[in-house]
Order: sequence, then C-alpha cells, then structure tokens
Amino acid sequence: MEWTLLRFPLQSGGFLLSAAVVMVPEVGLAQDVPPGLGDAPARTSGSRLDRVEILSRQPSDDDLRRRAKVAKQLYGREEIDKYGDTNVADVLKRLPGVNMQGNTPRMRGLGAGYTLLLINGDPAPPGFALDQLSPSQIERIEVAKSPTADQSAQAVAGSINIIMKDAPRRTQRDLRLGMRYAIDRPTVSGNFTFGEKWDALALSLPLSVFEWRGADGSVTHSSQPGTDGLPSSYQQQGDRYYFGHGFNLGPRLNWKLSDDATLTWQSFLQKGIWNNRSTYSQQILSGQPAMDDDGSNQGTWENVRSNLSWTNHLDAAQRLELKAGLQASKGTSGGETVRLAQPQRRTATDNSQRGMTQAGNYTRLVDDAHSLSIGWDLEWRQRDETREVTERGIAQLPDFDGQSFSARVERQALYVQDEWEINTQWSTYLGLRGERIATQSLGVDAALRNTSTVLTPMWHLNYKPTASSRDRVRASVTRSYKAPELTSLLGRPTLSSLYPDTNRSNSELSPDRVGNPALLPELATGLDLAYEKYLVGGGLISVAVFYRQIDDLVRSVTSLQNVAWSPVPRWVSQPTNFSKARTRGLELEVKGRAGELLPELFDAKTTLNVRAALSFYQSQVDALPGPDNRLDGQQPWSGTLGLDYRMPSIPVTWGASLAFTPGYTTRQTETQTLDQSRVRTLDVFAQWVVNPKLSVRIGANNIAPVETQSLTALSSGYGSRSASSTRSNFNLGVEMKF
Repeated sequence: MEWTLLRFPLQSGGFLLSAAVVMVPEVGLAQDVPPGLGDAPARTSGSRLDRVEILSRQPSDDDLRRRAKVAKQLYGREEIDKYGDTNVADVLKRLPGVNMQGNTPRMRGLGAGYTLLLINGDPAPPGFALDQLSPSQIERIEVAKSPTADQSAQAVAGSINIIMKDAPRRTQRDLRLGMRYAIDRPTVSGNFTFGEKWDALALSLPLSVFEWRGADGSVTHSSQPGTDGLPSSYQQQGDRYYFGHGFNLGPRLNWKLSDDATLTWQSFLQKGIWNNRSTYSQQILSGQPAMDDDGSNQGTWENVRSNLSWTNHLDAAQRLELKAGLQASKGTSGGETVRLAQPQRRTATDNSQRGMTQAGNYTRLVDDAHSLSIGWDLEWRQRDETREVTERGIAQLPDFDGQSFSARVERQALYVQDEWEINTQWSTYLGLRGERIATQSLGVDAALRNTSTVLTPMWHLNYKPTASSRDRVRASVTRSYKAPELTSLLGRPTLSSLYPDTNRSNSELSPDRVGNPALLPELATGLDLAYEKYLVGGGLISVAVFYRQIDDLVRSVTSLQNVAWSPVPRWVSQPTNFSKARTRGLELEVKGRAGELLPELFDAKTTLNVRAALSFYQSQVDALPGPDNRLDGQQPWSGTLGLDYRMPSIPVTWGASLAFTPGYTTRQTETQTLDQSRVRTLDVFAQWVVNPKLSVRIGANNIAPVETQSLTALSSGYGSRSASSTRSNFNLGVEMKF
C-alpha cells in the first residue's frame, strides 16, 4: 500500500487559509488498509474510492479579530455595505472609537495626524480623499489600537488599514448605481468592477464615478479690534454652497509566477474638481469691524499611486517579500472675493507632491512557535507649492508671492519582530523599529534642515483563560511617534483674510499663519490593556483602557511678533513643540444578537442585532494651567448605538445608527479657551435583497441635524461665537451582479 501527501491551498476572500493536508490511497492500488490506520474493511478490486470534498469557509470578522496578534477591530463587506454609503468617510464615522472631523479620521479623541491611515498596510498618500473613495472597492477595514513594527510607528492613537479588494478567482461583473439628494438636485454615482482570471493571471479593474452637492450655514458674532485698531463688534450670517465631481480607478493584477512566487501590481488614480461659493449678510454693532466678503473658490486635485510587490516562499518555513511604489499628487485652486460689487482679493495656488517607497521583509518560521521577521522601509517625499494673492490688483506679499516653497522628508527604517506562540494559552509579539527622519524646508531664505532618530520598541501579550477558550486578554507596551506634516514645515506666511493690510496690525482671533521648519516629531509611550469576551452566538463584549505620555507635543501657538512682511508687529499662529502631555481612556464595546445580549427582553430567535460603544477620555497638557487643559480636540466622552433588524418573512433588513459627542471646553493657551457644543448624527437604512444578484438600499444620513456652536474667548474680553447648521441627505442604491 502506497500513500501520497497532497496539499490543497485554499484561498477565500483574499486570505490564504492553512493548507489542508490529506492522506489518500494511491489511486489504482487495490490493497488493504495498513494496520494502525483504523478498522476500515479491506477494499476489493472492484470497490470504488469515494470522492472527498474539502470546503473552506471564509472567516468572520470576529474570527479574524480573535486570531489577531494585536488588539484590533475588523469590519468586512457586510458592515461596509450596510447603509449603502457612497464614500468611505461615512462608513468610518459609524465605527466604534472612530470620529470623523471633516475628511480626517480620529481615534481616542486625539486630533489629526495621531491616527495612521493605511492602504493595504502602507501609509496612504498625502491628500488622499476618503470622502471620494467608494466602499465598493474595499474588502475590509482593520482598526488597530497600537502600532506594529512591520508598519509605520506613526500611530499614537492607532491605525486604520483599508484593505482594497483582491483580484478575483473567477469572472466578476458587478455594477452599483446610486443617487443622493441634499439640496438643489439629486447627484448620481456609479461603480463598476470588472474581474477576470486567465490561468496564472487575475485582474480586477474597479471604476467609480461620483458627484456631490450640498450646503451649510453659519451665524457668527464677533468682538475684536477693528480695521482701525479700536474695539468693534458685528454679527454675520453666511451661506455656503459646494459641489463637484470626480472618479477613482484602482486596477490590480496578480500573476502567479510559480507555485512559490507571486507578483502583484496595484495602482490607484483619484481625480476631481470642486467648487465653493459663500455669501454673507452683516450687521455692524459697533466700531469698524473686519468681516468676510462674498467669494467663490474652485480647484482640482489628483492622486496617483502605483505599487509593485513580489513574494516568494523559499520553502515551507521561509518567505521573502519585496515592494516598491511611486506616488504623485497635485492640486490647483483659485478664488475671488467681492466687496460692494467690486473684486477685492484674488488667489491662485498650485501645489504638487512626489514620493517613492521601497520596502522588504524576510520571514522565517522557527520550531513551529516563532515567526521571525526582519525588514526595511525607505521613503522619500517632497512638496512644492506656489501661491499668489492680490488685493485690488496689488500683490499682497511681494517678497513671497509667486516664489516656490518646498519641503522634503527622507525616512529610513529597519525593524525586527517575533510572533511567538508560547503555549496553548499564551502568545506574544515582540518588535523593535528604528527610524531616521530628515526634513528640509526651502523658501526665499537658505534651506533649513532637521534630522531626528526614533527608536520604537513594541510588546504585545495575549492570554486565553483556558486552552479552548475564545476569550482574550490583551496587553501592549509600545513606543510611537507623530512626524510633522510637510505643510507644517513650509516657511511661507499666509496673511489673515480679515486683516490683509500689512501696514496695520491684526487680531489674536484672526492671526497670520506660518510653518516651522524646525519642528521635531512627537514621541509617545503607550500602555494598553483589553479584555475581549466572544459570545456563543457570535456576539462580543470588549473593555479596554489605555495611557499615552507624549513628549514634544506640537500645538499652534499664537503670539505677537515682529515679522519680515510687516513694519508693525502682527499676531502670528505657528506650530511649535509646545509641551509634554498625558492622556488616558476607557473604551467599551458590545455587539451581537439582542436575544443573547438581553435575554430578559428579547427572544433568542429575534433577528435584531445591537452594536454599542462608549468611550471616556482625559488628558492634561503640562505647559497650561487647568482646568480644561486637555489635548486639542479631545472630547470627554463619546458614544455610538446601532440597531439592525432582518424581517423574518421578507428579505428586508432595516436599521439605524446614532453617534453622540457632548460639548466641552479646551484651554488652548494661557489666554485663550475654546468651547464646543454637542454633536449628534442619526442615520437610517433599509435593504431589500431581491435575489442573490440584485439588491436595493435606501437610506438617510444626518436626520434632524442639530446646530453646533463654538466659542473662542480671550482673557482680554474679546471673543467670537459661531453657530453652524448642516442638512440631511438621502440616498438610493442598486447593486447588480452579472
């Protein structure tokens, strides 16, 4: 009797499952089963070998979350498609622990830049527009609370990894059509995905086209020095109307060179046109106030990125991966303000950014317990910017207008990590990443250079109460950092729009702005602890606490300065390594069937799913006195609640999602505070699955919007209060599979 070892690599949803190892008798050899292999009767010469089928099931989001070596949340196609969103920004705003401010995701209440945005595990290109990315192009979203060595350590608050769809294993023709209404007229969007496989080649070609249209309003009451330097006050009502259109293209090609080697090429092109128009009505209460003028702005943006990766499984225990990428982005904008029916200010801006990346990783399995990896990560980026501003045809800053300003970042990183299965209950992850960051800013003066070295050790520990337990206790001690944005390094000044006359001073509430080429990275030491309980019916209860100590905190500081562009002192806002800070928090998450979570209220068979999250945050900035000396933009708490119900008799699912953030006060400097009001967002949806190839979704976002208010107050008595209002929008979507 001879036996053959067969390996069946099973792939599902882009994830390589563990190879199935099956022992089967060699076909054509009619012999008895050898002793020791069981009590099966001997086969006769006329007997037939039964067909054996091996079926693979794609792991659920909770399965992948439970198996992860670090604490993370995973959201697959079901969650992404649920509300029929037309852009990823709307998807992210409903995820537990994630807040969207404009187009920027924020975690743990921390501001922009503390959350690392990744595309397929690589940092997203600068200027990447989340609100213009179609959810139909995404396979899943991973939200990690701590950094890992093989990815950038720029994740003080955590990271959001958007995994794009892989090339298909079979022919794919998917079409999605959408219509959205907010104001004026409906807007339309379309997404078509072409997928094909030819032997060793697999191609995916998703194309998205979209447009948007909306409006919002504001009322501002301000008290500050007027154009004559004397006290003044006014009330101003503004209305903003915005619209635009664009497209995304994201081809991906997989080429299986051999049984061990694969070559993957993926690119992304994002391009669009935008327009804004603002009108104001003013009421002067006292003095000679400086107020906004009616205006219009328009511009274009373009992001291009292309990545090539080669993976070779050298043998059963070794793997080598090499990656290289090119990226480029550019944008243009122009605008004009009008005062008393006469053109007042004209602006024209042109910026471009180029970058190259190269990375490699070698992984080796040692004693079936250690997965050792060593790798490198190289990056080069440069931003070039020119801007011209004229007031009634006269250059606003003759020494700066039309001049090219540049900022450059060069980054080299080496890392090593070990994923160690200690025993059936304990596993750990050890990582060490060292990075050298060199920045350079070039303008009308000599080039300014700065070099920093960051060493970031990372340790993650996982524990299962029993060998067969699904629950997890996770702990992490990590080092991370936040590098300054290229725009923050540019030494070009931008004049206050309310006080453009450089022969006079301006106001602390409306300062000029300038970058700081000498900025250093912020460094953070973090501690995380979490308990995850996985329920029998697929639910989850999670409790997590975290702590971060941040050194070299960057904050924009407004001060009265003698400047090169004015003969009189001007108020200037400039980013500065300001202080040290500490932040801590508690994060609660619950999701699952209502009958399992609340058995006293719901029957176990009720098809109602519940998702809820509640987070509490505290922080202190050492250089500022209390109270309210919190980190900029960090709310004291926030909560989300989501429900969806699948009707038992018809294939219709409906649901709702509520997000709430309370009002709070932030002390920004010793003389300035900022009060922000509550924020509430309510979304609803309904989905009808007509058949496996056709589904229809309807939804409404931002139902019954609430007015948000902010108050900036100075110790001098001056201040500005603004109230903003937004609109609800409604959407209809149809998905067809051919």
